[in-house]
Amino acid sequence: MECNKAPRKLYKISSKSSSKVKGGASLLALLVLLTTAACGQTNNNQVTTETSPPTTATPTPDPGKPKIKAVATFLPMYWFTRAVAGDVAEVEILIPPGTEVHDYQATPENVKAIATANVLIKNGLGLEEFLEDTVKNAQNANLKQVDASKGIKALGEISPVVEPVKGKGHDHDHDHSAGNPHVWLDPVLAKQQVTNIRDALIVADPNNKATYEANAAAYIKQLDDLHNEFQQTLQKTPNCTFITFHDAFPYLAQRYDLKQVAVVEVPEDQLAPADVQKVVNTVKKYNVRALFNEPGVDNKLLASLSKDLNLTLREINSLETGDKDPQNYFKSMRANLENLQLGCK
Repeated sequence: MECNKAPRKLYKISSKSSSKVKGGASLLALLVLLTTAACGQTNNNQVTTETSPPTTATPTPDPGKPKIKAVATFLPMYWFTRAVAGDVAEVEILIPPGTEVHDYQATPENVKAIATANVLIKNGLGLEEFLEDTVKNAQNANLKQVDASKGIKALGEISPVVEPVKGKGHDHDHDHSAGNPHVWLDPVLAKQQVTNIRDALIVADPNNKATYEANAAAYIKQLDDLHNEFQQTLQKTPNCTFITFHDAFPYLAQRYDLKQVAVVEVPEDQLAPADVQKVVNTVKKYNVRALFNEPGVDNKLLASLSKDLNLTLREINSLETGDKDPQNYFKSMRANLENLQLGCK
């Protein structure tokens, strides 16, 4: 039936048949009403089919778990943790870059940071002496402490060539009985630290395991490349003996067949007379090729001494200061490599 079209013929009802029509009027009216209703229903169904898409279940948005919070003690630990965490974990640093780690005194902000952290990343080997009381004061029963140097065989606290004098007027001691803590300056040992940090973050946040593994693998690949650069460059100058004024480079020296002579154990702004005499004696005793000072230390006496000894004073960086971008590790280490290469020629 075509409901939207008018009938083609109109039938005239004669008076003779009026009585019959009256009898069938109610039937005719009923048929008209049924036909109209059917057409209306058909039109309504057509409209509904054309304008209403099939309904599908809308997934409930996953609000996601909050990011875990990791606190790293100082710059190299922050770099490594930040590199592994990427964007899936919050990372804070306790000791501001450029601050002397050996003598650091904790602040109320440090206690608060540890109190709200899931993971605490430390270098270990006795470097962060302030941490024990700080962690106690934070009263964080759920805190996971991570020793990034776990599994690393430590060297003795002093260099194997000449015993250094204690720094800062030599009137205090740093208990590095666990060994020299400066393992991050060896790219191979830095890989172990990154691996330890990765494993700790996975334990604390297993849902992001794949991200931590991928980020760590990428950073370790860069460390492998850096190690190869050091190896290829410094193998040309084996057994190069260099003097530093911070006992921070024995791991790097051992890795690449160099010899570090640390005149002072902890860096200081001004050399003591005993330090100066130690430098003179060391240069005479050993075939010292290079003299290094740390960035930011303006020591006029040292500059004058280097001229008297006919040695060029260059910079070598223990990486405790600098930009917080994790890529700055590689920039600073390559600067160290360049200066070692120049000094050991």
